[in-house]
Amino acid sequence: MQRRGRVYLQVMWASLEQQSFPLTAEEYTARLARLVAALNDLGVAEAVRRWLATTPDRPRLGKALGLPLEVSGARLKEFLL
Repeated sequence: MQRRGRVYLQVMWASLEQQSFPLTAEEYTARLARLVAALNDLGVAEAVRRWLATTPDRPRLGKALGLPLEVSGARLKEFLL
């Protein structure tokens, strides 16, 4: 998510068994792989890993967790339209 020139990683819970979940397990895995590649390209993967390991919060139904990503302006322009 992008807001006011900042980019946020939003983490929501996922339940592949839920009937309304729109992706197959393979599609979900492929989407996660693309996300990981983008985080690596932005140079924020270590910060994301640290945040995921230390945040006491957990996503729940209808509520995402948001992490503001610290990305340089030049790198950010590559990822935003």
